[in-house]
Amino acid sequence: MKAAIYDHPGPPDVLRYVDVPDPVCPSDGVLIRVEAAAIEGGDLINRASTPPPHPAFVLGYAAAGEIVAVGEKVRDRHMGQKVTSFDLAGSHAELRAVAASRTWPVPEGLDIAAAAALPIAFGTAHHCLFARGGLKRGETVLIQAGAGGVGLAAIQLAHQAGATVLATVSGDRRAGRLVALGLDHAIDHRSADVVDTVMRLTEGRGVDLVVDPVGTTLQASLAALRPEGRLVFVGNAGGSQLTIDLWPALQANRSLFGVFMGTQFEKPDVYSTVSRMLEQAALGHLKAIVDRTFPLAAAAEAHAYAEGNSILGRVVLVPN
Repeated sequence: MKAAIYDHPGPPDVLRYVDVPDPVCPSDGVLIRVEAAAIEGGDLINRASTPPPHPAFVLGYAAAGEIVAVGEKVRDRHMGQKVTSFDLAGSHAELRAVAASRTWPVPEGLDIAAAAALPIAFGTAHHCLFARGGLKRGETVLIQAGAGGVGLAAIQLAHQAGATVLATVSGDRRAGRLVALGLDHAIDHRSADVVDTVMRLTEGRGVDLVVDPVGTTLQASLAALRPEGRLVFVGNAGGSQLTIDLWPALQANRSLFGVFMGTQFEKPDVYSTVSRMLEQAALGHLKAIVDRTFPLAAAAEAHAYAEGNSILGRVVLVPN
């Protein structure tokens, strides 16, 4: 099969489009003919900074497509079924072998690219907002990086839950589309002080919850919280050391929750939540937005685009 691989970490041009051996269907898994692979933030970070475990390593978390082989221990999947999947590697390829427990059936009517883009972004956002963040109707939430994949999902889910939604953006031109998804207030972090703006919008109180996938913004996120507020930090898209002064948080009795979703998707409550959100997306109640599509052969260009643009939605790879 064809795949996008890298032998050593670095910029997008370390990716090579080459022939590699077809993966073998595991006894407890399925083999998927990939129709769409969503490029996730973790894919970019891993390619840039993490040495691959072996030469010709196929990276990639998220992919959707048609099942072409089923393992002997699998009873709830079948040949020809459309599924979307999560794993820590293997999506940037024409074929993907993955445990059946890390796949979800694609509901009728849901675009395959949206199906690839939804589980990680929406699963992460839901877990951060509700399982860890405890968001309630009537509360106010600040979402850092509102135009990113997790941000777009979190805006929709928080709005539907009856919260007042604030989000940081890069420039005003994307604010209109975010408002259409449920955003109440966009804060352009390039032209405004985020904490000062939050305090003005909340009449000096601060927000109840912050969801922060950036990392470099953690100090501001803490400062934007009300006393006894909650901060959920997930990932480190900013790529820096997570070094912050926690003394003010201690004095204000604030709570900090870390989230790493790589270990969470197979848990029954998280798995079922993703299934439900796929159904909601098929009905048009949630939008898994795809910003741009690239052929698999242009994976290096796609990674460069994802890194170099303040994107509104996921970048997706499709087979040539």
